[in-house]
Amino acid sequence: MDKRKAGNIAEDIAVRYIEELGYRIIKKNFTFGKVGEIDIICEFQSMLIFIEVKARTHHAFGAPESSITSKKIKSIKRVAEGYLYINKISDKQCRFDLIAIDFIDGETQIRHLINAM
Repeated sequence: MDKRKAGNIAEDIAVRYIEELGYRIIKKNFTFGKVGEIDIICEFQSMLIFIEVKARTHHAFGAPESSITSKKIKSIKRVAEGYLYINKISDKQCRFDLIAIDFIDGETQIRHLINAM
């Protein structure tokens, strides 16, 4: 499975997973100029949640969570600020989550790290 295909499948799995938890999807793959992209923006219990989805087909370079660097966190937060600015949102509590998905040995494992960044 190539990296792009695995990423798209992982995002679809993440969307289904959080919808089952009662989250309402607002936007997928929100891009803010050249700053970056946020995989999923959703709402749950009046909170706006920005979700990064990371997937791995093996752990040769670590678990999906290990790919979240301080540079990536800074980029995600700047894109979130752009989303809030564009949509004139200033009075909403926000959170940054990570959904890590492993596609290893024919099995899919999902980990939802709340307030991960």
